[in-house]
Amino acid sequence: MSYELDTRLVIGLASSALFDLGEADQVFRREGEAAYRAYQLENRTQTLAPGVAFPFIKRLLSLNDLSPTDDPLVEVILLSKNDPDTGLRVMDSIKSHGLGISRAVFLQGRSPHRFIDALSISLFLSANEIDVREANAAGHAAGQVIDVLDSSFVDEDGDDELRIAFDFDGVLADDQSEAVFQASGLVGFHEHEQRNAGIPLSPGPLAPFLHKLRKIQALEEQKVMDDRSYVRKLRVAIVTARNAPAHERVITTMRNWDVVVNEAFFLGGVEKRRVLEILRPHIFFDDQQSHLTPAAAALPCVHIPFGSLNRKL
Repeated sequence: MSYELDTRLVIGLASSALFDLGEADQVFRREGEAAYRAYQLENRTQTLAPGVAFPFIKRLLSLNDLSPTDDPLVEVILLSKNDPDTGLRVMDSIKSHGLGISRAVFLQGRSPHRFIDALSISLFLSANEIDVREANAAGHAAGQVIDVLDSSFVDEDGDDELRIAFDFDGVLADDQSEAVFQASGLVGFHEHEQRNAGIPLSPGPLAPFLHKLRKIQALEEQKVMDDRSYVRKLRVAIVTARNAPAHERVITTMRNWDVVVNEAFFLGGVEKRRVLEILRPHIFFDDQQSHLTPAAAALPCVHIPFGSLNRKL
């Protein structure tokens, strides 16, 4: 009997998102593929240090504790541009860190986005901008992890909670309202959103990912009903530059999609980092670099290159 992926939350993950490959990448860029291959083989026993998406992936996989071991809720599949030989160090590091990742695809330099549909992947994460943009252009949900040298984020032990934060327009919803803002300014945008407050927006690139998270939320809600002492593991937040009166359409959209968020922040231009530093999500998704650049120094951030604002000439 085949192993079905369609009913699970499946994340496709490049090794560059999971681990710190800075030194190996420098060898590749400076000396070429042969030197890179030799470097990875020589350092195979050296476990790779966690990268930007590591805390998110580790805690996401812990949600499998909510289901039988033979029927996991979450599946993480490595989509690597290494060849199988140089990819051994990545697989060994996954094992060393105790991550429940057993499925992998090695492509020796070829683009990974071609296999996203075949593997029922709801979200692809990579540090490689070109790979992410190719996946996005092909209609897949894909994000580039933002790697900064001076990040102050520390994944604190002591609880099993997974906190995920999303921007709204261009991430969960499409960018039609953003287009109105660009064309008509803030006043025109607010007038438009008031007129359409009862009309839900169309789904954006990460809406299917949120729907899969909703299934896990529903399981936890049932656990709370069965045992009032149960503490939820998953918390989902929206952190958006919208404010009243444009907030109502966000709520209308979430209700229409039958999804639930635990927290919503309608900041109206207040720098998102100020809230995110207190919320401390294990990952934050936004479509605008202007929001991500300050936040990435404090927490793991992912750029979603979707919509007109992200089209490169």
